[in-house]
Amino acid sequence: QVQLVESGGGLVQAGGSLRLSCAASGRIFSNYAAGWFRQAPGKEREFVTAINWGSGRTYYADSVKGRFTISRDNAKNTVYLQMNSLKPDDTAVYYCAVKRTGVATLVDDYDFWGQGTQVTVSS
Repeated sequence: QVQLVESGGGLVQAGGSLRLSCAASGRIFSNYAAGWFRQAPGKEREFVTAINWGSGRTYYADSVKGRFTISRDNAKNTVYLQMNSLKPDDTAVYYCAVKRTGVATLVDDYDFWGQGTQVTVSS
């Protein structure tokens, strides 16, 4: 089974950048998807971005298009989230997740989850 550990969160001013990492133990198969979700206080966990592990095809929520980039390093079993032009509305706990058999944007479709890393964007 897959275990995930996120890192790279922190405090940044609006307009700044952060890079999150998600290290996976256990094999990620080519038909799996890796994604990032986030949850702000008082809100439901929401989809941010996802990548098909085999093809590299990516998907983004409208709120982060043009600002965030997801990527993966197959050799290191690691997925990254580069976040640029950060806004206070991006403040949340960011979670890495992996889904068997294809990409999806729904929280309930993912099989494995990391512990989350806090991202705080000040105005």
